[in-house]
Amino acid sequence: MSRRKKKKQSHIDESWLLPYSDLLTLLVALFIVLFAMSDINVQKYEQLAVIFRSEFSGGEGILDQNENPVQPPVDQEESEQEEAAEEDEDEQKDKSTEAAEGELLRLENLQSMIQNYIYENDLSDKFGTELTDEGLLITIVNDVFFDSGSAEVKSDGREVAEDVSSLLHTEPPHQIVISGHADDVPIGTSEFASNWELSVKRALNFMSLVLENDELDPTLFSAKGYGEYKPLVPNTSDENRAKNRRVEVLILPNYEIDTSEQ
Repeated sequence: MSRRKKKKQSHIDESWLLPYSDLLTLLVALFIVLFAMSDINVQKYEQLAVIFRSEFSGGEGILDQNENPVQPPVDQEESEQEEAAEEDEDEQKDKSTEAAEGELLRLENLQSMIQNYIYENDLSDKFGTELTDEGLLITIVNDVFFDSGSAEVKSDGREVAEDVSSLLHTEPPHQIVISGHADDVPIGTSEFASNWELSVKRALNFMSLVLENDELDPTLFSAKGYGEYKPLVPNTSDENRAKNRRVEVLILPNYEIDTSEQ
C-alpha cells in the first residue's frame, strides 16, 4: 500500500502550463502592438488588426467592438499642398474672370465706335451691331455692297469697307471671321452654281477689300459662306430677301465672355 501511494505522489500535474503559455503569448502580442503604435503605419496597423481579429475570433474583443477604425493623422505637408493648389486655382479663376470682363468692356467700346460711325453716316438701315456669346457681330445688308445675284462689291460698298477696316484694327488684335449670306432664290449661272458659291464669294471679295489696310494681320482673318441657310428674317417678301442678302463681320473675343446679362 505504501508503494502505491508514493507512485501517485511522484506524478506532477503540468496542466497549468497551457494557460501560462497563452498568457505569455498575449503579453508578447500586446508589446508588439504598443511598439507598432509608437510609430503609426497604416499598412502595419491594418495587418495587425487582421491578425488579432483572426486570433480572437472566438470572442468579441476591442478590435471587434470598434466599428470605426482609427483614422491616421492627415499628412500636414500634403494638406498644405492641397490648400496651395486650391489657392492657385482660385487665383487663376479670378484672373480669368478679370480678363473676360476686360475683354467684354473692350468689345463694348468697339461697338460704341461702330455705332457712332453708323449714326454719323446715316447707315442705320444698312448696318447693325450685336454683342453675342461668339463676339461682336457687325451685319451689313446686301444693298450696300452687292447687286442681286452678284458678288461684285459696288463703289459705295468699297468706301464703307475701307472705313470698317479701320475699325477692325484693335489693340490687342482680334481674330475676324467674315461670312457671306444669300436669300432663298435659286441661282444657277456660269459663275455660281448655287447660293453656297455666291455667299462664299461675297465674303472673300469683302475680306479682300478690308485687308487692303496694311495695319491688319491677314493671318487673323477667315471667310465662310452660309448660302441661304442662316436668314435674318423669313424669306417671305422681296424686302426680307434683301435683308438676308448680307455680309457679316464677327470680331472674336480674346477671352471667353458672357453676354447673357447684356
